Amino acid sequence: MTLSSALNTAQSVFNNTGIQSGVASKNIANAQNANYVRRSAVLTSSGNGALVVGIERSQNVALQRQTIESSSIYSGQAVLLAGLEEMKSLMGGNDYETSPHALIGNLRNNLQTWASKPNESTLGATVVSTAQDLAKGLNTASNELQAIRNRADDEIAQSVDSLNALLSQFEVANNKVKQEVAVGGNPNDALDERDTLLKQISEIVGVNSSVRENQDMVLYTSEGTTLFETGPRTVTFAPTVAYSAATVGNAVYIDGVAVRAGKGSDTNAEGSLQALLQIRDEVAPLFQSQLDEVARGLIIAFAESDPADPAVLPTLPGLFTGSSLGGMPADGIVEPGLAGTISINPAVIPPTGDPSLIRDGGINGVGYIVNTTQSTGYSDLLNKFDDAFDAKIVFDDGTEIGGSLSVQEFAADSMGWLEMRRSTATSATENKLAMLSRANDAYSSETGVSLDEELSLLLDIEQSYKAAAKLMSTVDEMMQALLAAAS
Repeated sequence: MTLSSALNTAQSVFNNTGIQSGVASKNIANAQNANYVRRSAVLTSSGNGALVVGIERSQNVALQRQTIESSSIYSGQAVLLAGLEEMKSLMGGNDYETSPHALIGNLRNNLQTWASKPNESTLGATVVSTAQDLAKGLNTASNELQAIRNRADDEIAQSVDSLNALLSQFEVANNKVKQEVAVGGNPNDALDERDTLLKQISEIVGVNSSVRENQDMVLYTSEGTTLFETGPRTVTFAPTVAYSAATVGNAVYIDGVAVRAGKGSDTNAEGSLQALLQIRDEVAPLFQSQLDEVARGLIIAFAESDPADPAVLPTLPGLFTGSSLGGMPADGIVEPGLAGTISINPAVIPPTGDPSLIRDGGINGVGYIVNTTQSTGYSDLLNKFDDAFDAKIVFDDGTEIGGSLSVQEFAADSMGWLEMRRSTATSATENKLAMLSRANDAYSSETGVSLDEELSLLLDIEQSYKAAAKLMSTVDEMMQALLAAAS
């Protein structure tokens, strides 16, 4: 080896160690950054030893795709569970103590107590008060369900705005990547930025990606709709100001294609957007219809009919009223929003009303009086109302609890329906979180920074530097000796 080649070799080592130490330092600085992919200096052989020819990211495309998919799936499931938990809280939490089923139980108990002592007017007032609690409970639950739909609609609007903003940022990052690759530059930082945006997009909507020339990335939704190609596609949504039971929310469109809502308690929603649509358009309306059917069942149970034989007068709402139809609700059909309007007939509410009209009949006038003798010990009508809680009526199949049931059974099944959905969603959320954690761990082990490895590499770099410095020192001594000999 000539002195010149020795100097060149030492210089090459100095250049390499400088680049390698810079890369290692950047890795160490980003050790806690989940969106950073580890870099490594790529060496190749040259006439003067090794030469750094580039800096590579330790990317694993397969694991990245798995992580992105897991993130979308978990995001959708978590949003659905949050909505179901909110609905459960409307019913009083774990014990469902403010549920229609619980309130019906209270009313029935008080009605039976009054039937055993029909002459005690205070018991009649208690029945009216309990019935008011039941009606108000249905009113509150109905109003809050529509508030949940309204909040879901607001969150959909916010998600659409966020998605459009993220897609605009994605375009900038994607252009940076293409430009760097085209000129042979270093696109690693831009790739990190683009991957971070991709993960954030996946939390809103399920996304698949493909890479073209110059690392140009194209995005599609999990349903196959183009989300980004060269530039972002338009995502549009028109919010609804207020919701009632009959309100149908507007769709979200990506490139003119409507986004479908998720389905099932173990939802197939990918991303928060599909889950929010599921809450707004499927879960909350379905539970609303069940509450409406409970309200219809109560109106039927306490309806007043003509005691004459044959009957001439029409059957009319008695203790419970509120149908928008003005009379009795139709058989076996949900009346949207009935739970929000059901109320107690003012004719029985003290101090202006008389609770004894429940015992005697006549809420709708003298033609409906059953206790014509005005006996204070009369209890036949109260017992009839008690039996009505067990009477079978046909409920709308669209509630998912349809068929021939008593109002008390239907109310119990409704709470069972909600609890089963919530329980299934809870288990699914736990499973999908575990899947996401495993995917993140696998991806991190492949692409994340290990401080131990980086520190070990720095020690190797230090040794290389020391060897090059020793070589330079030796060459310098030899040069000095040659100069001394020449003089």
